[in-house]
Amino acid sequence: MVDSTELNRLFWHSRRGMLELDVLLVPFVKEVYPSLDADDQARYRRLLECEDQDMFGWFMQRGESDDPDIQRMVRMILDRVQPK
Repeated sequence: MVDSTELNRLFWHSRRGMLELDVLLVPFVKEVYPSLDADDQARYRRLLECEDQDMFGWFMQRGESDDPDIQRMVRMILDRVQPK
């Protein structure tokens, strides 16, 4: 279970100031993060350590992270918003 202090901290770290990232990350941390297993929660926290420009490229599918754990999280977030 995620405590409210950690969730609030992650919410603010998920707000990047770049609309394209905010519309993906903020709803994900609010709606999905609490239900993730511990490994995926750790992957999400690592994703937040990445540079905004790198994340922008990954989420716009202009490239992929060299780190398979980060790429897994990018894919999980994109799968949530892209039509099947």
